[in-house]
Amino acid sequence: MKKYKARVADALLKDKLEAKGAVVIEGPKWCGKTTTAMQVAKSVLRMDEPSRRDTNIQMADIAPERLLQGDIPRLIDEWQIAPKLWDATRYEVDTRGEEGQFILTGSAVPVESEEMTHSGTGRFTWLMMRPMSLFESGESTGEVSLGELFENPEQLKGINALDIEKLAFLICRGGWPPAVDMKEKAALAQAFDYYDAVVKSDINRADGVSKNPERVKRLMRSFARNQGGQVPNTSIRDDIMANDAEGVNEYTVASYIAALKKIFVIEDMPAWNPNLRSKTSIRSSDTRYYIDPSIGTAALGIGPKDLLNDLNTMGLMFETMCVRDLRVYAEYLDGEVMHYRDKSGLECDTVIHLRNGSYGLAEIKLGGQKLIEEGAANLKALAAKIDTTRMPAPSFMMIVVGVGDFAYRREDGIFIVPIGCLKF
Repeated sequence: MKKYKARVADALLKDKLEAKGAVVIEGPKWCGKTTTAMQVAKSVLRMDEPSRRDTNIQMADIAPERLLQGDIPRLIDEWQIAPKLWDATRYEVDTRGEEGQFILTGSAVPVESEEMTHSGTGRFTWLMMRPMSLFESGESTGEVSLGELFENPEQLKGINALDIEKLAFLICRGGWPPAVDMKEKAALAQAFDYYDAVVKSDINRADGVSKNPERVKRLMRSFARNQGGQVPNTSIRDDIMANDAEGVNEYTVASYIAALKKIFVIEDMPAWNPNLRSKTSIRSSDTRYYIDPSIGTAALGIGPKDLLNDLNTMGLMFETMCVRDLRVYAEYLDGEVMHYRDKSGLECDTVIHLRNGSYGLAEIKLGGQKLIEEGAANLKALAAKIDTTRMPAPSFMMIVVGVGDFAYRREDGIFIVPIGCLKF
């Protein structure tokens, strides 16, 4: 058996079990939800176990409370297969009156069901898991802590061991736990297998509606090309119509994207709305991202060598990888990652905003002094627009890079941090 690699979610799960009767772990297939839950679970029920699936579903209809019996915390894996388990779990939590009773894991948001009559408020808490960050998979040294950047240190220490060839590989391999310790060829195949499963079956179980696999492929290719942008569904529709003989409308595109969100393939980024000195109009549309960059490369049918031959595409996929990692680290800090764009053209790739009100501004650049200077100019321009009489100034400004020898603080106070040095 492979040795378990510690996850950022480990500490979060422990804290949440101490605070609520049940913890719901959500996230894409293969990201490690069940394995992480099993590190603390004292008993396990696998709802999708082939030999017992039908029996489990039948029991959930007849006497769901029997499935919940066992040492605590009890793990109910893929609970959404039998939605009645939701209310049964809520009732058990109420009856027992103690925290840390159940862990529910699922790789799809359940279809709205009449069998779920209670929201779970006060009984459940949620934990989002994503594919592994570079620190979790062992490719980042973790010498620079995102949390410590909020203290605005005078200097940074961190040496980057990742070159551009390694970055290209890590983008295409993705953060899928099974792939981390595999040889290169097998590791790269995992993302394509994941993509094939989404196209052929997983997207259909999100809402129970059968979808055209070729149309799903075209949509996912278009989405891959439009990551990092605030692209409306109409633009994606126009992009895929060129190769769709039957034609596709905006509502079909919206339903396909909604299904991909339900199985956590897509995780768009919300807009950040600060208090500004001027009356600049802020764009409030979400920014498009796959939850892992390898989904984008698999959708485009490309590998590491293709990225090295097309640095524009590599920069796009590198941004998706950095967003994935920043989301994992921000989650640990009780924060979220957003973006800023206004109608004047000013933008900031990511804003790491914590619940205590502090925030940091971060641009993402593959590398090169010219791109770094462009990122620094954007950060300074946005910082100058913020009305610090109505909200705090940014705790830090950072440029996350792929290529670069080490982490450092510039004379203007902006941090330059290779993604291969960053952790939570």
